[in-house]
Amino acid sequence: MERLLVLARHGQSEWNLKNLFTGWKDPGLTELGVEEARAAGRRLKAKGVQFDVAFTSDLTRAQRTCALILEELGQSGLPTHADAALNERDYGDLSGLNKDDARAKWGEEQVHVWRRSYDVPPPGGESLKDTVARVLPYTMREILPRVMRGERVLVAAHGNSLRALVMVLDGLTTETIPGLELHTGVPLVYHLKDDTTVASKEVLDRD
Repeated sequence: MERLLVLARHGQSEWNLKNLFTGWKDPGLTELGVEEARAAGRRLKAKGVQFDVAFTSDLTRAQRTCALILEELGQSGLPTHADAALNERDYGDLSGLNKDDARAKWGEEQVHVWRRSYDVPPPGGESLKDTVARVLPYTMREILPRVMRGERVLVAAHGNSLRALVMVLDGLTTETIPGLELHTGVPLVYHLKDDTTVASKEVLDRD
């Protein structure tokens, strides 16, 4: 039985381009972001990947990425579930701020702690630990059971919400996960064993 789970971070957003903290704000994709999503779909197609169901967040950039990937695969009508549980980490008071301006206001060290620590949230926002706490229950309830019964599943979401899944799949620790960088538009292809451990993982990086 094939147990396929593919994780894809959305393509470049307008606020990625402007170096702004995005979080739960909802900018669209740039032209490059659209092409990154389409390229991800083409790389999956070249591997012969097809899906039975897709999951994405409540945010436009992830939903459009999901749709573009499926379009490239000729699967535009695929059942797709959107849920806020898969949203990006909420950056709270940092949302919408330029990262350089935030460093000028709070200091480089403090902003680095907010961005890269596991359990220290920015003011009014979520830590990575908080994000994991909402992503994993949804995954265990809605996504993983489908994978384990043989459905081929695509999850198109965000850097931090996907880190929560990679943390579990790859067995990363709270010390190592904050340093993991997931690139826009680069699918991670997992095949799972019947005990939910990873049989194989492939990163379909850009050419």
